[in-house]
Amino acid sequence: MQKREFTASLVAGGCAGMCVDLTLFPLDTIKTRLQSQQGFTKAGGFRGIYAGVPSAAIGSFPNAAAFFVTYESTKSMLGAHGALSAPHMAPVTHMLGASLGEVVACLIRVPTEVVKQRTQASLSSNTYQVLLATLREEGVRGLYRGYKSTVLREIPFSLVQFPLWEYLKTQWSWRQGHTLYSWQAAVCGAFAGGIAAFVTTPLDVAKTRIMLAKAGTSTASGNIPLVLLDVWKTRGLTGLFSGSIPRVTSISLGGFIFLGAYEKVRRTLL
Repeated sequence: MQKREFTASLVAGGCAGMCVDLTLFPLDTIKTRLQSQQGFTKAGGFRGIYAGVPSAAIGSFPNAAAFFVTYESTKSMLGAHGALSAPHMAPVTHMLGASLGEVVACLIRVPTEVVKQRTQASLSSNTYQVLLATLREEGVRGLYRGYKSTVLREIPFSLVQFPLWEYLKTQWSWRQGHTLYSWQAAVCGAFAGGIAAFVTTPLDVAKTRIMLAKAGTSTASGNIPLVLLDVWKTRGLTGLFSGSIPRVTSISLGGFIFLGAYEKVRRTLL
């Protein structure tokens, strides 16, 4: 991967991340409160819809930049030579690139997500107070509560979204006989994101429960199957897919903004 491509991926990814996170923050707050163990109303309802936005603003640029640099670098390395360079192996390359990108990005995403979601579900505290309370009660490990569940949610999500996004772009480009415009890549991103979002909603519910759980409880231990089983027993299938409507809506819109902005900025820089 050339230095110019590296820089373009870094800047385009960061800009796309900030655009989508700040634009769709209210929907993310609603989704978090719907999935909260205490319930939507007790978690704040529609009040303080921008609670936790400083955490999202600080983390969005480096998080998205880290993902796309890793994704594009992996695609470049794996697609250059060897068995994975064949055209029919492209989806595998995209899956591996997206998975590795998520593992790296989550090192930045999870601490900001922990602080953001706890602020969203507790109107009595601001971002700074939540950060200090987390460090005081749980240390740095508290900021990485739910790292495993986040990675296990993001990898299946990306395994669906990115190969589907690349496939839709390839098919549309082939049908019209030229490279897609940025808005067309954005439409492909919206479709791919919406499908991936719905399929992975139960994992998102588990991640939210783990991050919001009080330290020392069984939920806080991060055992995803146990958390999902508990949700199934108490709230059934609707509990496993709670927040799916705002999640699919926000991620479809997010896929349009995120991947469209990424393509536009990257092409401009290249």
